[in-house]
Amino acid sequence: MENELNKLALIGYPLSHSLSPILYKTAFQDLGISGSYEILPTESEDLINRIKYLRINKYFGFNVTIPHKVPMTLFLSKYDEFVNLTGAVNTIKIEEDLSLSGFNTDVWGFMEAIPKNVDLKGKFAAIVGTGGAARAVCAGLYKLGIKKIDIYTRNIVDSKNTMDTLRSRFPDIEFKAIQLSMMQGLENIDILVNTTPIGMKNFDEDSSAVDDKNIETLPKNAIVYDIVYNPLKTALISKAIKYNKRYITGLDMLIFQAVRACEIWFGQKPDYKSMKIAALEEFLMK
Repeated sequence: MENELNKLALIGYPLSHSLSPILYKTAFQDLGISGSYEILPTESEDLINRIKYLRINKYFGFNVTIPHKVPMTLFLSKYDEFVNLTGAVNTIKIEEDLSLSGFNTDVWGFMEAIPKNVDLKGKFAAIVGTGGAARAVCAGLYKLGIKKIDIYTRNIVDSKNTMDTLRSRFPDIEFKAIQLSMMQGLENIDILVNTTPIGMKNFDEDSSAVDDKNIETLPKNAIVYDIVYNPLKTALISKAIKYNKRYITGLDMLIFQAVRACEIWFGQKPDYKSMKIAALEEFLMK
């Protein structure tokens, strides 16, 4: 491939926390591909101009993060099963005719990070958040056979459209929307997932989406899964450790979704272990 065909980028806002450049640099090396990966902070009002920029400047593709995962679907000519299920996209391939093909690798990354010996069929889940990432998590839990999902949101009224979408796309799952401030114990929950930016570096970093008293009520074998990956040990993960709960950090999900993105763009999977080592080394250097 010519160098200019291997230009990739990440769009979203804020992006100062992103580990994607080091992950894709490692992936390029592993696959023997000449490429670049740029961080392009893009606020909501600049999304259309950013898409034009990426097309005009012959980018091969790009990743999409908060707050564009849902609105970006409006610009797609083609999309995969998971975009259809979630109504959200995080990986774009710019075709030769400059049309946009969309993929949701978050769903795949979310599922891959869950240990293979964990059986969630017929189980109960709790999700904090109602954004594009929450939709990806619901799709992953649906594929894993979850029976019931409680969605905790800061604003019940504003989440109505999201809840209607989830119920229509995943009719086999029983959904319930609950005001986050009204959380009163998680005794019946098998997996708790934070899909909000709460706890992210430079964004409410010292806060946790769920407080101590509720984490403590989780069953012994329940899993706490925080999709925030920077810092590596978020306030929520620290609480999981404090109360001796099993946990999954967002780093594994991030790496697995990047592995899948490379497969989409280049037809090859880079080595997961190499990418994780590079990410951990990046954390140690900071």
